[in-house]
Amino acid sequence: MDWLITDIDPRGVATLCLNRPDKFNAFDDALIGELVQALAELAEEPKLRLLVLKAEGKHFSAGADLNWMQRQVTQSFDQNLAEAEALAELMMRLDSFPHPTVCRVQGSAFGGALGLIACCDVAVASDDAKFCLSEVKLGLVPAVISPYMVRSIGYRQTRRYALTAERFDAATALDLSLVHDVVPAASLDDKVEQFVNQLLANGPQALTACKLLLEHVATQPLDNELRHFTANEIARIRISPEGQEGLKAFFDKRPPGWQGKRRV
Repeated sequence: MDWLITDIDPRGVATLCLNRPDKFNAFDDALIGELVQALAELAEEPKLRLLVLKAEGKHFSAGADLNWMQRQVTQSFDQNLAEAEALAELMMRLDSFPHPTVCRVQGSAFGGALGLIACCDVAVASDDAKFCLSEVKLGLVPAVISPYMVRSIGYRQTRRYALTAERFDAATALDLSLVHDVVPAASLDDKVEQFVNQLLANGPQALTACKLLLEHVATQPLDNELRHFTANEIARIRISPEGQEGLKAFFDKRPPGWQGKRRV
């Protein structure tokens, strides 16, 4: 993988790092394919605990690569459809990744890069970061990332920023809930590590179950069926080995087994 650096540390923390700083980490069909493959393989890693998505260089990602877009001009509908489907698969795999995901954002994040941010569970940005849903400036639309943007910042705000293609700063991204925290650039890595440690303190199986739970309840009406579903979920987790260990550790005033010798 030339444009993607993959690493897993002894804690089970995987890092996917976009590695095209000379191209502002813009993505094309090759990088999309590398990301899809990496996410598929990491999802099957038995000791994986969480994933950090980041990028080398000054900018997180400028969105679609210009040379790639130039090729698309001469491609048929079927060729364009195939490449769009690949990007849609990338977003879906990142959004449904079985372990927590943390996105580290610096510099510019334009176009499809906002989809990557919106698909992660936690996003942290440097205070000088800039964001833009820039597609309409090129006569295009943010089609593939639109479901994740609407879910992330809401329908009304997505209408504004997708139609105006105006740039907005990190403080606005925080207000919109596109990112969860904004810190000075010099503190960005420390803040990401803080979230990593916070997540590692929690039950690995509980985190996966929690992601699935929230995905389900977000799309269901608040009725008796959902009430029974949620009651069943907590009962199932309570009697699971991890749930039993967590409860016993709490009452024994000791760290649970998944923390090893780490203090709570």
